[in-house]
Amino acid sequence: MGVIGATGMVGQNYLRLLSNHPWYEVTYLAASPRSAGKKFSEAVAGRWLMPTPVPEQYKDLVVGDAGNVKEAAGKCSIIFSAVSMEKEKIKELELAYAEEGFAVISNNSAHRHTQDVPMLIPEVNYDHTNIIPIQRKHYGWSTGLLAVKPNCSVQSYVTPVHALREAGYFVDKMIVTTLQAVSGAGYPGSSSYDMLDNIIPYIGGEEEKSEIEPRKIFGKIEDGRFVYDDSIKISAHCNRVPVIDGHTACVSIHFKDKKPEMNEIIQIWKEFKSLPQRLELPSAPEHPIIVRHEVDRPQPRRDRDMDKAMAVSVGRLRECNVFDYRFVGLSHNTVRGAAGGAILMAELLTAEEYIK
Repeated sequence: MGVIGATGMVGQNYLRLLSNHPWYEVTYLAASPRSAGKKFSEAVAGRWLMPTPVPEQYKDLVVGDAGNVKEAAGKCSIIFSAVSMEKEKIKELELAYAEEGFAVISNNSAHRHTQDVPMLIPEVNYDHTNIIPIQRKHYGWSTGLLAVKPNCSVQSYVTPVHALREAGYFVDKMIVTTLQAVSGAGYPGSSSYDMLDNIIPYIGGEEEKSEIEPRKIFGKIEDGRFVYDDSIKISAHCNRVPVIDGHTACVSIHFKDKKPEMNEIIQIWKEFKSLPQRLELPSAPEHPIIVRHEVDRPQPRRDRDMDKAMAVSVGRLRECNVFDYRFVGLSHNTVRGAAGGAILMAELLTAEEYIK
């Protein structure tokens, strides 16, 4: 197991979450050239951002150069990509690692709309892993593959909406207002002067991602490529708020045909489980959706860490004066929305034997 971009916030989260993983062992770390050649403990000195100390097993690992693909050869079979570079360079680098035979699991947006790259929320579109044999044939890879996770903010509402659609209640319109934590901007992110006593009603590119990415997630594979689901329309407003971790979404939904009763929605959410739960994958939450009945929940500080910080908490379900219903969703953006979600993707791909 290797992590490229290991010194950044997402990379650090990978290492924290993988330090006691029952399936995987991290044997290779890489970052920018300025960190290459240093022990990991030296490379992150003064900028380790996790709530627990640097795990002992990583302290003396010598950091490689993420741009040198050959350097990782023979040291691992899976690459978690959390590099921070220009989009086109990330595209080239991740393809180069896959070409070298690595299973590349990426947190980056560079390949989210590549036609034969799955963008996975394992509880929602696990069947999109069926594109991997087509992808391998396209590029001539034997063991290499490339899979990506979606934008961290969509995690807080796509799974509850999917559960309703799977139950036969077709959501065709959504208005979403996200309240996104500062950790979503990485470190150092927005300045304290900008964030204290303030909300920033703009996050570059975020609204477009929120409106388009769910259409790929809800889409299907046809003729060796993904066809987006154009039957669902989403209008998104994305805001940066002074919260450390936890992306909140205020969502209004409209049903195309039949409208469920409110108590039926609650029951669907409570009972929802999917393939990761049936396979008992190590990072899978026991309950992917947790329903809060209090009038003032979910709240980031109280609910973001529910079920290994991998569950989506939902609450405030009520009638909507414009659409049918409205609710509030919450997910942990740096765990479920980033490193934890990507680890779950790797577990799914391992269980399905795409990763040996």
